[in-house]
Amino acid sequence: MKWTWLFLCLSVVSIQAQMDSLPMLILPGEKIPQSYIGLEEVVVYQPVKLNSNEEMKKYMLLRRRVIKVYPYAKLASERFTTLKERLGKMDKRRQKKRYAKRIEKYLQGEFSEELKKLTRKEGQILVKMIHRETGITPHDLVKTYRNGLRATVYQFTAKIFEIDLKTEFNPSKVQEDMWIEDILFRSAMTTRYYEEKIKK
Repeated sequence: MKWTWLFLCLSVVSIQAQMDSLPMLILPGEKIPQSYIGLEEVVVYQPVKLNSNEEMKKYMLLRRRVIKVYPYAKLASERFTTLKERLGKMDKRRQKKRYAKRIEKYLQGEFSEELKKLTRKEGQILVKMIHRETGITPHDLVKTYRNGLRATVYQFTAKIFEIDLKTEFNPSKVQEDMWIEDILFRSAMTTRYYEEKIKK
Protein backbone atom coordinates (compact mmCIF):
# COMPACT_ATOMS: atom_id res chain seq x y z
CA MET A 1 0.00 0.00 0.00
CA LYS A 2 2.85 2.39 0.93
CA TRP A 3 4.57 1.66 -2.37
CA THR A 4 1.40 2.49 -4.33
CA TRP A 5 1.14 5.91 -2.68
CA LEU A 6 4.81 6.56 -3.22
CA PHE A 7 4.51 5.59 -6.90
CA LEU A 8 1.48 7.90 -7.37
CA CYS A 9 3.25 10.83 -5.71
CA LEU A 10 6.35 10.34 -7.85
CA SER A 11 4.18 10.15 -10.99
CA VAL A 12 2.44 13.43 -10.17
CA VAL A 13 5.76 15.13 -9.44
CA SER A 14 7.21 13.78 -12.71
CA ILE A 15 4.24 15.00 -14.77
CA GLN A 16 4.40 18.43 -13.10
CA ALA A 17 8.14 18.66 -13.83
CA GLN A 18 7.52 17.78 -17.50
CA MET A 19 4.83 20.44 -17.78
CA ASP A 20 7.07 23.03 -16.15
CA SER A 21 9.82 22.21 -18.66
CA LEU A 22 7.55 22.82 -21.69
CA PRO A 23 8.41 25.99 -23.60
CA MET A 24 6.05 28.87 -22.94
CA LEU A 25 4.76 30.73 -26.01
CA ILE A 26 3.00 34.03 -26.38
CA LEU A 27 0.60 33.56 -29.30
CA PRO A 28 -0.34 36.42 -31.62
CA GLY A 29 -3.14 38.45 -30.04
CA GLU A 30 -2.52 36.93 -26.58
CA LYS A 31 -0.83 38.47 -23.53
CA ILE A 32 -0.40 35.42 -21.29
CA PRO A 33 2.30 32.81 -22.12
CA GLN A 34 0.90 29.33 -22.78
CA SER A 35 2.50 25.89 -22.87
CA TYR A 36 0.01 24.57 -25.44
CA ILE A 37 -1.81 25.75 -28.56
CA GLY A 38 -5.58 25.29 -28.75
CA LEU A 39 -6.78 24.08 -32.15
CA GLU A 40 -10.15 24.68 -33.76
CA GLU A 41 -12.51 21.73 -34.17
CA VAL A 42 -12.09 19.83 -37.44
CA VAL A 43 -14.87 17.60 -38.77
CA VAL A 44 -13.76 14.64 -40.85
CA TYR A 45 -16.32 12.64 -42.78
CA GLN A 46 -16.41 10.04 -45.50
CA PRO A 47 -16.64 11.76 -48.88
CA VAL A 48 -19.24 10.51 -51.34
CA LYS A 49 -17.71 8.30 -54.02
CA LEU A 50 -18.83 9.23 -57.52
CA ASN A 51 -17.62 6.56 -59.92
CA SER A 52 -18.36 8.21 -63.24
CA ASN A 53 -19.10 11.49 -64.98
CA GLU A 54 -22.74 10.40 -65.17
CA GLU A 55 -22.92 10.07 -61.37
CA MET A 56 -21.20 13.44 -60.99
CA LYS A 57 -23.85 15.07 -63.22
CA LYS A 58 -26.65 13.42 -61.21
CA TYR A 59 -25.09 14.58 -57.94
CA MET A 60 -24.70 18.17 -59.13
CA LEU A 61 -28.28 18.26 -60.46
CA LEU A 62 -29.53 16.82 -57.16
CA ARG A 63 -27.49 19.43 -55.28
CA ARG A 64 -29.18 22.25 -57.19
CA ARG A 65 -32.62 20.77 -56.46
CA VAL A 66 -31.90 20.17 -52.76
CA ILE A 67 -30.65 23.72 -52.22
CA LYS A 68 -33.78 25.03 -53.94
CA VAL A 69 -36.31 23.07 -51.85
CA TYR A 70 -34.51 22.90 -48.49
CA PRO A 71 -35.86 26.27 -47.23
CA TYR A 72 -39.43 24.95 -47.71
CA ALA A 73 -38.64 21.78 -45.73
CA LYS A 74 -37.03 23.84 -42.95
CA LEU A 75 -40.05 26.14 -42.85
CA ALA A 76 -42.40 23.14 -42.77
CA SER A 77 -40.48 21.78 -39.78
CA GLU A 78 -40.76 25.11 -37.93
CA ARG A 79 -44.49 25.39 -38.65
CA PHE A 80 -45.01 21.77 -37.59
CA THR A 81 -43.27 22.42 -34.26
CA THR A 82 -45.39 25.53 -33.66
CA LEU A 83 -48.57 23.64 -34.60
CA LYS A 84 -47.79 20.83 -32.16
CA GLU A 85 -47.08 23.29 -29.34
CA ARG A 86 -50.29 25.24 -29.89
CA LEU A 87 -52.47 22.15 -30.30
CA GLY A 88 -50.95 20.79 -27.08
CA LYS A 89 -52.33 23.82 -25.21
CA MET A 90 -55.87 23.27 -26.52
CA ASP A 91 -58.31 20.99 -24.71
CA LYS A 92 -61.25 20.56 -27.06
CA ARG A 93 -60.99 18.36 -30.14
CA ARG A 94 -63.22 20.67 -32.15
CA GLN A 95 -61.02 23.65 -31.31
CA LYS A 96 -57.93 21.69 -32.46
CA LYS A 97 -59.58 20.75 -35.78
CA ARG A 98 -60.65 24.33 -36.42
CA TYR A 99 -57.14 25.61 -35.71
CA ALA A 100 -55.52 22.95 -37.96
CA LYS A 101 -57.93 23.86 -40.76
CA ARG A 102 -57.07 27.56 -40.40
CA ILE A 103 -53.33 26.79 -40.55
CA GLU A 104 -53.85 24.62 -43.64
CA LYS A 105 -55.68 27.46 -45.43
CA TYR A 106 -52.98 29.92 -44.43
CA LEU A 107 -50.19 27.67 -45.72
CA GLN A 108 -52.03 27.04 -48.99
CA GLY A 109 -52.45 30.76 -49.53
CA GLU A 110 -48.85 31.52 -48.65
CA PHE A 111 -47.02 28.76 -50.54
CA SER A 112 -49.27 27.19 -53.18
CA GLU A 113 -48.09 29.48 -56.01
CA GLU A 114 -44.40 28.94 -55.17
CA LEU A 115 -44.79 25.18 -54.78
CA LYS A 116 -46.59 24.93 -58.13
CA LYS A 117 -43.38 26.14 -59.78
CA LEU A 118 -41.42 23.13 -58.51
CA THR A 119 -40.72 20.27 -60.92
CA ARG A 120 -41.96 16.76 -60.14
CA LYS A 121 -38.51 15.67 -59.03
CA GLU A 122 -38.14 18.73 -56.79
CA GLY A 123 -41.56 17.94 -55.31
CA GLN A 124 -40.49 14.38 -54.48
CA ILE A 125 -37.25 15.62 -52.92
CA LEU A 126 -39.29 18.08 -50.83
CA VAL A 127 -41.45 15.19 -49.58
CA LYS A 128 -38.32 13.30 -48.46
CA MET A 129 -36.83 16.38 -46.83
CA ILE A 130 -40.04 17.13 -44.91
CA HIS A 131 -39.79 13.59 -43.52
CA ARG A 132 -36.13 14.22 -42.69
CA GLU A 133 -36.89 17.47 -40.86
CA THR A 134 -40.10 16.47 -39.03
CA GLY A 135 -39.74 12.69 -38.66
CA ILE A 136 -43.18 12.19 -40.21
CA THR A 137 -44.25 11.90 -43.87
CA PRO A 138 -46.49 14.60 -45.40
CA HIS A 139 -49.24 11.96 -45.81
CA ASP A 140 -49.16 11.14 -42.09
CA LEU A 141 -49.00 14.85 -41.21
CA VAL A 142 -52.26 15.53 -43.05
CA LYS A 143 -53.84 12.33 -41.72
CA THR A 144 -52.93 13.18 -38.12
CA TYR A 145 -53.77 16.88 -38.09
CA ARG A 146 -56.66 17.03 -40.59
CA ASN A 147 -58.25 13.68 -41.50
CA GLY A 148 -57.69 10.43 -43.40
CA LEU A 149 -59.94 11.40 -46.32
CA ARG A 150 -58.02 14.60 -47.00
CA ALA A 151 -54.72 12.69 -46.77
CA THR A 152 -56.02 10.19 -49.35
CA VAL A 153 -57.15 12.99 -51.68
CA TYR A 154 -53.73 14.69 -51.42
CA GLN A 155 -51.96 11.37 -52.02
CA PHE A 156 -54.11 10.65 -55.09
CA THR A 157 -53.47 14.14 -56.50
CA ALA A 158 -49.72 13.83 -55.87
CA LYS A 159 -49.65 10.40 -57.58
CA ILE A 160 -50.96 12.04 -60.76
CA PHE A 161 -47.73 14.07 -60.77
CA GLU A 162 -45.66 10.97 -59.90
CA ILE A 163 -45.06 12.11 -56.31
CA ASP A 164 -45.61 9.81 -53.33
CA LEU A 165 -46.44 11.63 -50.10
CA LYS A 166 -45.66 8.46 -48.11
CA THR A 167 -42.00 8.36 -49.18
CA GLU A 168 -39.58 8.27 -46.26
CA PHE A 169 -36.05 9.66 -46.10
CA ASN A 170 -33.65 6.73 -45.68
CA PRO A 171 -29.96 7.56 -46.34
CA SER A 172 -28.74 4.17 -45.10
CA LYS A 173 -30.59 2.30 -47.90
CA VAL A 174 -31.29 4.78 -50.71
CA GLN A 175 -28.35 6.24 -52.64
CA GLU A 176 -30.17 9.47 -53.52
CA ASP A 177 -31.01 10.04 -49.84
CA MET A 178 -27.37 9.46 -48.90
CA TRP A 179 -26.38 12.11 -51.45
CA ILE A 180 -29.02 14.51 -50.08
CA GLU A 181 -27.62 14.05 -46.56
CA ASP A 182 -24.10 14.71 -47.87
CA ILE A 183 -25.23 17.85 -49.71
CA LEU A 184 -26.99 19.22 -46.61
CA PHE A 185 -24.02 18.40 -44.38
CA ARG A 186 -21.53 20.13 -46.71
CA SER A 187 -23.85 23.12 -47.07
CA ALA A 188 -24.23 23.44 -43.27
CA MET A 189 -20.46 23.20 -42.75
CA THR A 190 -19.81 25.87 -45.39
CA THR A 191 -22.44 28.17 -43.90
CA ARG A 192 -21.01 27.74 -40.40
CA TYR A 193 -17.49 28.41 -41.67
CA TYR A 194 -18.48 31.71 -43.30
CA GLU A 195 -20.60 32.76 -40.30
CA GLU A 196 -17.56 32.28 -38.05
CA LYS A 197 -15.38 34.25 -40.50
CA ILE A 198 -17.86 37.14 -40.47
CA LYS A 199 -17.91 37.17 -36.63
CA LYS A 200 -14.10 37.48 -36.54
